[in-house]
Amino acid sequence: MGALSGLDRFLPVWIIAAMATGLLLGRLMPGLNTVLDAVKIGEISLPIALGLLLMMYPVLAKVRYDRLGTVTGDRRLLISSLLLNWVLGPALMFALAWIFLPDLPEYRTGLIIVGLARCIAMVLIWNDLARGHREAAAVLVALNSLFQVVAFGALGWFYLRVLPGWLGLSQSTLAVSAWDIAFYVLVFLGIPLLAGYTSRKLGERAKGRIWYEQRFLPRVGPIALYGLLFTIVILFALQGGTITAQPADVARIALPLLAYFALMWGGGFAAGKAIGLPYDKTATLAFTAAGNNFELAIAVAVGVFGVTSGQALAGVVGPLIEVPVLVALVYVSLAARRLFSAKEPAHA
Repeated sequence: MGALSGLDRFLPVWIIAAMATGLLLGRLMPGLNTVLDAVKIGEISLPIALGLLLMMYPVLAKVRYDRLGTVTGDRRLLISSLLLNWVLGPALMFALAWIFLPDLPEYRTGLIIVGLARCIAMVLIWNDLARGHREAAAVLVALNSLFQVVAFGALGWFYLRVLPGWLGLSQSTLAVSAWDIAFYVLVFLGIPLLAGYTSRKLGERAKGRIWYEQRFLPRVGPIALYGLLFTIVILFALQGGTITAQPADVARIALPLLAYFALMWGGGFAAGKAIGLPYDKTATLAFTAAGNNFELAIAVAVGVFGVTSGQALAGVVGPLIEVPVLVALVYVSLAARRLFSAKEPAHA
């Protein structure tokens, strides 16, 4: 594998610039966030949806769908991912939310919702930058999507009502429809997945795999990072005023999030190494464990508790902490490749 491209190498610079641009737009144009927030279907912001679709399509277009069978047969990877995402992840966020925010129930509930919303979108970018296994990432993201539709509501009921009751803690409620979650999954994963699969099939049929991978993919690849930066600008333009107005609250919310991302990524990377996975699948396991479906968490928090609620603020702070932390972990992951055998086959 080659080194990071110039665009990728300076990604932290572009992200900081995108954050600053979003904040500046929100400050200089006070009505902008109202306009952007009004352009939505249900609780889905169309500008954010556009950025996410642009971000995910090139990554999913790179997946070699004829190789997915080699991933689905890897039980070590699948079982480890399910345990990390659906057992450890929600439990860890529940514990951290109560440890760091025992006196702030709205923020605590918002963080627990973030912990329940497992990755289906932005994680594909981090996995690709870290030279993870693309086919494995596609399978794990699809698996998380299916579990999300089935388990999100049930886990929300358990972690916000049942478990606090058992422990003698204050309880919350979370009323969210499985149909709503299925709709979010369809929008944020189904559409770019169908587009990526279709473009590969049609491109290879018309011009062959060599043309598709050496000519077409390099042209559309940068769109993913442009989509990421556009999404960050929109997020900060929408919520930057709230964040800058409550810096102490943001700091309180950020601490458990920092601990969560570090522990989940480190636990996933250590687990992959321990069970003998090669580097590319280990990186994929780590990033899919650490990433969260922030668009679902924000949509649920806004839909259930309101746009000005503490739960919604916690959901918004989630990706604002996740983005720079996981960018940093991309570099940590690339540096950690030397811990793996040089004889392991590189994933193209």
